[in-house]
Amino acid sequence: MKIAFYAPLKSPDHPVPSGDRLMARMLIAALRIGGHEVAIASDLRSFMAKPSDQDFRELELAAEAETARLRALWQSEGVPDLWFCYHPYYKAPDFLGPGLAVEFSIPYATAEASYSMRRNEGVRAIAQRHVLAGISQAAVNICLTRRDRDGLLEAAPSCRHAMLAPFIDAAPFIESKPSADAPCRLVVVAMMRSGDKMNSYRMLAQALTRVADAAWTLTIVGDGPCRDEVMGAFATLPPERLMWLGEKDAADLPDILASTDLYVWPGCGEAYGLAYLEAQAAGLPVVAQRTAGVPEVVRDGQTGLLTREGDIGAYAAAMRDLIEDPASRRLLGAAARRFVHEERSFPAAARRLRSIFDEFLETPK
Repeated sequence: MKIAFYAPLKSPDHPVPSGDRLMARMLIAALRIGGHEVAIASDLRSFMAKPSDQDFRELELAAEAETARLRALWQSEGVPDLWFCYHPYYKAPDFLGPGLAVEFSIPYATAEASYSMRRNEGVRAIAQRHVLAGISQAAVNICLTRRDRDGLLEAAPSCRHAMLAPFIDAAPFIESKPSADAPCRLVVVAMMRSGDKMNSYRMLAQALTRVADAAWTLTIVGDGPCRDEVMGAFATLPPERLMWLGEKDAADLPDILASTDLYVWPGCGEAYGLAYLEAQAAGLPVVAQRTAGVPEVVRDGQTGLLTREGDIGAYAAAMRDLIEDPASRRLLGAAARRFVHEERSFPAAARRLRSIFDEFLETPK
């Protein structure tokens, strides 16, 4: 199929890295591996961080102009077979796809759409009406987590949906060479920003103080506006145990992960966390919380250890268990690598997308 791909929150071509941009790029790559011709339909960003009547009206006007541009383009160069919208939600609705899909009689599909009943206030309520209309119209809503699926079904019980497990390009990840003896080499890869990310950094620092007597070092990959605050959270720990690498290119991550033993990131509020899959692809077991979308990407007791949400003591105890048990780390790490390479790679995602399209779409011959 010729697929018009659109990500209203952040274009796959956006210069600022994030998990959302990465997942959009992963979806495009998986679709292309499946034999589809994928083009980014628009770079129009409908993201609105704070509700504003004026900003919302400006977005609507920009969307009208962009719709007119796409209409003229399709009339002159041909119509795609499918509009594929990634991650429409109350802060970033799809103003373009549903109307164009109806006008040109093509199917509309979403991936990682979400709906929140408690956001129905002011312009957010108007935005959510757009999201709900798209969900209801969609030939299929592809859900990456059970939490998102349940939210869609609560809002639109008859919407058509299918599950696609989060995935990555596993090929670049080099198998970790576990250290034979202490210290255990811990690693984390995460942006330094306020909210859930900062909460995870704080929780990790507090947990590490409880295992300060164990033999470990920590490599921290990431940067952002809260860098000073993050460094302050770790100030009570011996500085010689911490290696601050700052922001690194994606191409650097396989080597960094391969030189470590254990991935530690609490995952406060994580939608799912592609970094967990990257770590496991390198053969690292994970210690995280059993919260939000984390269980979608880490198998408790098989590829890592998941602890109760907000329980710093349980989190520290799980870290200690693996820090002090190299044999368990190796077993979990080997299972983690198999899990990602066999079940959460591009080929696996391409196969699943093919089966979803076969079930829900009338694909061109």
